[in-house]
Amino acid sequence: MAVTEPAPASPTVAHEGILRRHSLRESAARTYARSLPVVPVRARGLTIEGADGRRYLDCLSGAGALALGHNHPVVLEAIRKVLDSGAPLQVLDLVTPVQDAFTTELFATLPPRFAENARLRFCGPAAGDAVGAAIELVRTATGRDGLLTFTGAHHGTTAGALAASAGARDVRVTRLPYPYDYRCPFGIGGERGAELAVRWTENLLDDPDGGVPPSAGMIVEAVQDEGGVIPAPDAWLRGMRQVTADRSIPLIADEVQTGVGRTGTFWAVEHSGVVPDVMVLSKAIGGSLPLAVIVYRADLDRRPPRDRTDTFRGNQLAMAAGAATLAYVRENRLADRAALLGTRMLGQLQGLAANHHCVGDVRGRGLMIGVELVAPAAGAPAPPDPALAAAVQRECLSRGLIVELGGRRSAVVRLLPPLTLTDEQAGAVVDRFADALAAAERAALRRSEAGLSH
Repeated sequence: MAVTEPAPASPTVAHEGILRRHSLRESAARTYARSLPVVPVRARGLTIEGADGRRYLDCLSGAGALALGHNHPVVLEAIRKVLDSGAPLQVLDLVTPVQDAFTTELFATLPPRFAENARLRFCGPAAGDAVGAAIELVRTATGRDGLLTFTGAHHGTTAGALAASAGARDVRVTRLPYPYDYRCPFGIGGERGAELAVRWTENLLDDPDGGVPPSAGMIVEAVQDEGGVIPAPDAWLRGMRQVTADRSIPLIADEVQTGVGRTGTFWAVEHSGVVPDVMVLSKAIGGSLPLAVIVYRADLDRRPPRDRTDTFRGNQLAMAAGAATLAYVRENRLADRAALLGTRMLGQLQGLAANHHCVGDVRGRGLMIGVELVAPAAGAPAPPDPALAAAVQRECLSRGLIVELGGRRSAVVRLLPPLTLTDEQAGAVVDRFADALAAAERAALRRSEAGLSH
């Protein structure tokens, strides 16, 4: 008797089986997989194909790590070249031609006044490793322990990075007000609110009874992405630079998510003209592969007392992919493209507020865009509406659009499309988001009416 082979599982069944198995095997620390039940099997540019056969427009871009989108040809070519050459893939921190090409390209993109007197340190592969290295650098160089950081900050998930992020309980960390125009900590917003934030910081640091430990450094994001896509006013950032310079406090610019053209300049600090003392770089600089570095003023260069000898500092594939990405963004002026397309998308998304009262604020810089969703209420600003934001994210996914949430109470929908986004793709992203927003809003209204009828 002939044996009949079982029919292969359908794409949907295979997709659901993978999701089910990993929900049982993986820890509670899973984040993206909880809200985005997608099993990617192929990807190119903006598009991901899932195991279920569906196609998605990816506006998460590996949390900003994919400046050129998925599997860009110049990135794949750079990786293949290293693989085919027989070069070592892991060399600790030994110097190689691949490393030399990466550092040369990186220094070519840095603000000239910063690059002319800078040193570079390769760290462990994660952004949090680089943040920790930057904090250790300034503490060693200054002999002080205190750290100045800001409300809403996010600097990674290592112990040192978490200490500098929102919600930290490290007593050596002093939390300063970040200018958040929609929810101004001083209740006035605009330029005046930003000016008060500078003055408040000056007063606190100069008050002998202010309770602030001697500061080794100040770490700041020029745009708080995880914090809700909040761009720092240029004048405020210049004010922070003056405050720190006057008090010999090193200024650390966290460019992990904002770097490599994302905000419309190659590095976000360039909008304000600020020259920091330290820059923390990761995500897109590795061309989609793990890589993290700090670049800093030469006179801060010290060998730390607990010498950071991270094993995977010498990721050759990431350096090759990163050099190719940096060169492509620079040569093709993709930062300018991000500024142009981002302004257009911001305008279109801001137009939704007229017909959707749940849209409290739309903001961003370049292709780093956030839409804050609120529960309409008397007075302003309205309270954040995380349930609606989660519903919008689900509706987006059902329409083939991947977005992430962030900000206070996770009520901000964040868009981080690759810098290679086309005009047509940008229009499709806005259209799908608008349709998802309308659907989520209608569903919320129906639930509210049903509740009232009972």
